[in-house]
Amino acid sequence: MKNYIDGFVLPIPRAQLNEYKLVAASVAEIWKEHGAIAYFEYVDDGIKLEGTRSFPDFAGAKENEATIFGWVVFESRQDRDLVNERVAKDPRMGELIAPLLDPSSLIFDAERMIFGGFKSLV
Repeated sequence: MKNYIDGFVLPIPRAQLNEYKLVAASVAEIWKEHGAIAYFEYVDDGIKLEGTRSFPDFAGAKENEATIFGWVVFESRQDRDLVNERVAKDPRMGELIAPLLDPSSLIFDAERMIFGGFKSLV
């Protein structure tokens, strides 16, 4: 089966990683309720490899930031577009994301997130 994924990489302050994790777990459930096959987020753990550029470097992560690597799996690009449209209209998303965007304690900065949609290759 060939699926379609949305992939993303973003830095999160390590001090707020637990708060982010709680929000991400709820967000994952919302995406799946609206039709995503699966939703994954992982945090960096020894990701340096000599001769390559690391995810933290690519995302511009600071010393006090963790790097999140995640992806959402969909049946197809068409399903992805429909699911993302439904998620964008779900009022729970705004409620969940608002604390992460609070300027006094900015946890999630969308301008620093790397994102893309990917079709199956192998």
